[in-house]
Amino acid sequence: MNTLRLFGKRLKDLRRLNKYTQEQLAELVDLDPKQICRIENGVCFTTFDTLEKIAKVFDTEIHNLFLYEHKQNKEKLITEINELLKIANDEKIELIYKIVKDIIY
Repeated sequence: MNTLRLFGKRLKDLRRLNKYTQEQLAELVDLDPKQICRIENGVCFTTFDTLEKIAKVFDTEIHNLFLYEHKQNKEKLITEINELLKIANDEKIELIYKIVKDIIY
């Protein structure tokens, strides 16, 4: 997957996670909603000024907009999850179990 598509997918994930429509995000960063759609689909990119606005909307640093670790293959994600579980305390393990169970079932 190319960088434009990865960035677009990341933007879409962040937008949905924060419960914004494309129109709402477009208004917050002063873009046309069609431009948000084109960015999310990997058709085009945006300016640094708009990246700053997007980062501000999502209360994050610009570099976090380019973190794609969650898009790794299944085996690598499972390995990383297992490594994180090894260092978690009992209370966190129980919470993680409940969350995962709720998501899967």
